[in-house]
Amino acid sequence: MADVTGTGETGSAASEAHRARAQAFVRFAIDAGVLRFGSFQTKAGRTSPYFFNAGLFNDGARMLRLAEFYADLLTDGGIEFDMIFGPAYKGIPLGATVAAELARRGRNVPFAYNRKEAKDHGEGGTLVGAPLRGRVLIVDDVMSAGTAVRESIAAIRAAGAQPHAVAIALDRQERATENGADVPHSAVQYVQNALGLEVASIANLDDLLQYLDRSEDAALAVHRDEVMAYRTRYGAA
Repeated sequence: MADVTGTGETGSAASEAHRARAQAFVRFAIDAGVLRFGSFQTKAGRTSPYFFNAGLFNDGARMLRLAEFYADLLTDGGIEFDMIFGPAYKGIPLGATVAAELARRGRNVPFAYNRKEAKDHGEGGTLVGAPLRGRVLIVDDVMSAGTAVRESIAAIRAAGAQPHAVAIALDRQERATENGADVPHSAVQYVQNALGLEVASIANLDDLLQYLDRSEDAALAVHRDEVMAYRTRYGAA
């Protein structure tokens, strides 16, 4: 997660603002049905007690509110970038709406995205939108195996631009898998430490646990122990 804590009163205020935003986002995601509890199978073959599906931010009001959360994260975190890249598929509407929200706030930045398959007619290729230049911010929903980010990094570098940072909605903070085996680090940590990109998330699993711990809704609070057990078993170092 981006370091917005800093030092002194300014850092403390920034940290508190980040925590408040994270709690508001968790509540928003639960109310929208995007963050659900139960029994879900992950790509890694784990049985997770919660599931985050950004595809259910599926109307204009929800997308607008989501873009506001991203824009606040980027602005308050002081993340520097020259343009936005949204990886197919969920990153496409996310990147576009974040770019639009930033423009509404007075900062107009270029936006691009990729196709899963190259187009063999018209303009051709896999890249759509503004030319990839300068420091590029990748905007996506979550980072599981980090595959989409790695593909984005390769495309950005191939175009002669610099992959600079990643913004995601939720950091699951769990160990990644490589060649079918668990590794100590998460996909986010790999992107930060091995690939050298800054990664910022609106909220993470610790924020979700804090929300459940403080919730006065008994129907939600009952999931806290299951989520904590999952964090203990699969949490990244």
